[in-house]
Amino acid sequence: MKIYTKTGDKGSTALFGGTRVKKYNLRINSYGTVDELNSYIGLLKDQNIRAVHKEALLKIQNELFTLGAMLATPPDKETLKSGKARLNIPKIDEDSILFLENEIDSMELTLPQMTHFILPGGHQAVSFCHVARCVCRRAERLAVELNDEEALNNDILKYLNRLSDYLFVLARKLSKDLEIAEFKWIPEKN
Repeated sequence: MKIYTKTGDKGSTALFGGTRVKKYNLRINSYGTVDELNSYIGLLKDQNIRAVHKEALLKIQNELFTLGAMLATPPDKETLKSGKARLNIPKIDEDSILFLENEIDSMELTLPQMTHFILPGGHQAVSFCHVARCVCRRAERLAVELNDEEALNNDILKYLNRLSDYLFVLARKLSKDLEIAEFKWIPEKN
C-alpha cells in the first residue's frame, strides 16, 4: 500500500464508501480529533505507569480506531449492496461503554472523595492524561454537532462522554499511584 495517493492534493478526501468531501468537513474533523486523542493516549501509555493502566489504554486505543472508522462511514454507506455491513468489525457498543464504567468504578474505590475542582498537573503522566481528556471532550463536541446533521450511532456519543470521565479519574489515580498531591482549585475571595 502506497502512503501517498495524491488524491487529496486539492483539499478533498474520501470517506468509507467513496464519498469525497472537503478535508475541513465536520465528519473529517470528528474522526481526525479522535485520531489526535488516540495519539495522546499513546503518549500517556508510554509513560511509566502501572501495567493495568497500559492494558486498558491499549484496549481504548483499539476501540478509538473502531470509533473513527464508524465516524468515517456516512449513514448511507454503512450497508453494502449485498446487505452486509461495510465495516466488518465489532462496533463500539454497550460493552465498550461498560468497560469504561467498570474501570472508573474500580479506580474510584481507591480515591479520596473529590471536594474541589482539580487543576491539571503535578507530573508529566498526569498532565498528558488531562490533555487527552480535553481532546476527548473536543471530539465529543464535534461528534454531537455531527449527530445534529446526520444521526450517529448513539454509542459513539456515550463512549466519548464516558471516556473523558475515565481519563479524568485516571489522572486522579495516577496522582495517587505516583504519590503526587492533587492541586485543588480554590478561588480567592473578593
